[in-house]
Amino acid sequence: MSEISTILWDVGGVFLTNGWDHHERAAVLAQFGLDRDAFEQRHTEPNDAWEKSLITVEEYLDRTVFYEPRSFTHSDFIEAMKAQSKVLEDSALGILRELAASEETELGVLNNEARELNDFRLEEFGLLSCLDVFFSSCYVGLRKPDAKFYRLALDVLQRDPDNVVFIDDRAENAAAAAAEGMHAIRYEGSRALRNELARLGVSIERN
Repeated sequence: MSEISTILWDVGGVFLTNGWDHHERAAVLAQFGLDRDAFEQRHTEPNDAWEKSLITVEEYLDRTVFYEPRSFTHSDFIEAMKAQSKVLEDSALGILRELAASEETELGVLNNEARELNDFRLEEFGLLSCLDVFFSSCYVGLRKPDAKFYRLALDVLQRDPDNVVFIDDRAENAAAAAAEGMHAIRYEGSRALRNELARLGVSIERN
């Protein structure tokens, strides 16, 4: 078995709730009394650009919310978006912290997230201190499951894909990593993840 040198993680659905997915959008739209169907019709195209840092959060909101006068501000809406982020009930954060403490494995994220939410979440939940590398869509201009995203990570890391584990809660993202030769694990809870990592020879010592 090849030695695992690097583990790349998704964030939403593995450590935290999603940053701005269907559930989070619905909650914030309800908070501000906005029509969900009208918002969703405007969301997809600017969201893709926002997650690649081609536009700012203010520009994203101008196209999805503030295309007409509102009784609240951009800042009000952004704070409500951030407030949706929470640690998952069955989060992999404990495993990440144990691996980070051992300093035996290179740890990084490979995630789809817009800059304003990504930067907030990495700092707010202590991920910055646990991770070595950050492949976020907002930094590299690519989104999963685009194969170029995974290839870029391998090129920058200078790792053979057989030495890399990728963990994601979405089957299509895990499949895309596997297609590039990585050891792909679909996150289905912390206990299952411990077992999968142990099977790959990754040692995790509880603190």
